[in-house]
Amino acid sequence: MNAEPERKFGVVVVGIGRAGSVRIRDLQNPHASSAYLNLMGFVSRRELGSTDGVPQISLEDALSSQEVEVAYICSESSSHEDYIRQFLNAGKHVLVEYPMTLSWAAAKELWALAEQKGKVLHEEHVELLMEEFAFLKKEVVGKDLLKGSLLFTASPLEEERFGFPAFSGISRLTWLVSLFGELSLVSATLEERKEDQYMKMTVCLETENKSPLTWIEEKAPGLKRNRHLSFHFKSGSLENMPNVGVNKNIFLKDQNIFVQKLLGQFSEEELAAEKKRILHCLWLAGEIQKHCRPKK
Repeated sequence: MNAEPERKFGVVVVGIGRAGSVRIRDLQNPHASSAYLNLMGFVSRRELGSTDGVPQISLEDALSSQEVEVAYICSESSSHEDYIRQFLNAGKHVLVEYPMTLSWAAAKELWALAEQKGKVLHEEHVELLMEEFAFLKKEVVGKDLLKGSLLFTASPLEEERFGFPAFSGISRLTWLVSLFGELSLVSATLEERKEDQYMKMTVCLETENKSPLTWIEEKAPGLKRNRHLSFHFKSGSLENMPNVGVNKNIFLKDQNIFVQKLLGQFSEEELAAEKKRILHCLWLAGEIQKHCRPKK
């Protein structure tokens, strides 16, 4: 990716919240992957005119423009599915912030559409590019898990915008699946006190070797964003995360991966393994939702 690019892919960023703003910054800075990308504008429901010298363009123009070849979907999770479908149907490559959809079936359908159109569909997972994950991956390799737990606390998220907690918290599930392989669901419960904006989701999972894993998401006003983990192995245990350094440029690292996909630098096996993991996590999230909110 260090050679001078023969061509640049025109990019629009859809949604300019936290993630969208970081994406625009990375696209404007002289990085190896940014050299292959040309930021054409951003799409937003708000009338902003321009931001950081980047013009606002309409969704219709972004979809119809021959110069726009790539869409970064950085809007609220509830809108991802519709945007992905529109941009794939318009013949564009798509990078989307996780979760790509709020249902396994929709994700499967969109992947089939991307393959039919011959386009890259990439779901961002910056949590796998964090120093903490690299540390954990080294720690667990070759060890036999006896049991484990992962508790995540944070302030509340609106479910209408960000999806059921198993979807809005899918990065934690992705950690567990990436560390311990495919998981099966044993049970899931949801405790809610809407008047206090309190929510606690408790999920009991099992590895293929029947080792139990507990995943808890707890949200309430004033709760600090924090991860507490505990993994017990036959050869010792890991309680909580040491300070392993600052996460630098994780969205840029994700963009590097996306550009490698655009340039055809990933093998079919690597792409298939990633797709399998993403769909497994989305399927699990959907099953957890069904357990916690059975349809009457």
